[in-house]
Amino acid sequence: MNKKIISIITPCFNEQAGIVECYLKVKQIFNVHLSQYGYEHIFCDNASTDNTVELLKALAINDKHIKIIVNSRNFGILKNTFNGVLSSQGDAVLLFLPVDMQDPPDLIPDFVKKWEEGYEIVYGIRAQREEPFYLKTLRKIYYRILSKFTYVDYPVDVGDFQLVDRCVLNAMKKYEDAQPFMRLMTFDCGFKSAGIPYTWKSRKYGKSQNNLIQMFNQGLNGIVSFSGIPLRVALIGGFILAGISLLYAVAVFLTVLFGASHSQSGIPTIIVALFFFGGVLLFFLGVLGEYILAIYNQVRKKPLVVERERINFDQKN
Repeated sequence: MNKKIISIITPCFNEQAGIVECYLKVKQIFNVHLSQYGYEHIFCDNASTDNTVELLKALAINDKHIKIIVNSRNFGILKNTFNGVLSSQGDAVLLFLPVDMQDPPDLIPDFVKKWEEGYEIVYGIRAQREEPFYLKTLRKIYYRILSKFTYVDYPVDVGDFQLVDRCVLNAMKKYEDAQPFMRLMTFDCGFKSAGIPYTWKSRKYGKSQNNLIQMFNQGLNGIVSFSGIPLRVALIGGFILAGISLLYAVAVFLTVLFGASHSQSGIPTIIVALFFFGGVLLFFLGVLGEYILAIYNQVRKKPLVVERERINFDQKN
């Protein structure tokens, strides 16, 4: 009888320090705890400039479970990871396992057990985080905003560390999203889900390539892709600013009418106009710009990534 296959997706960019340890850890888990399953471990390299690709190729020579996608340039972690997910052939797919193993691979057997119980989406809940207080706080605030204001029924503190059934993956393949945001995409597909809490660990090797600007862009992408709330906030904000300006205009008119104004003639009117048009227009333009940018990226129909090469994809597991 053919074994069912589980796919593990690991994005890479300059991860030479931890790549072998990550590979060995996954291999040990399947040899010891999940020997009844076959597996493929897909490493998606985002044009690393260190020895990451060379190390992966050396591993792939002797282990056909290892599959490698090498991109022509760095396309960002979201596109890179989603491209690997779309390339997987497993009956179930772990959408994201970082090389630094901050999302612990030791949970994979627990995820698989839940999947065997009939859950099509098994997600990790980052109940605790080993990171600075300010980052931990910002992430918690963001996840709660994302959960409350998107139209998807999304549990808080959940990232891309999710095991999904093939039926979910097939649904995800129908999304033609220029900026894929998988952690919400899975829940947007529906299906039966279960969560497992864990501690998100501190990074073992080097520094994260995902800086604050990239995290901000990714977070904003999630809100724009799955919520219309920012547009409604802009609408309400515009009304509020307009109302304040009108109240100010009334106050100025009354002070002039009763001779209490000491301002030079015409100055109050200019101030009212500047506040009104400047505040409303800038607020609206900023919000609309994000949605227009998302539409612009979508209609261009660019490929997710451009690949330089693939290794071991012709091998069976």
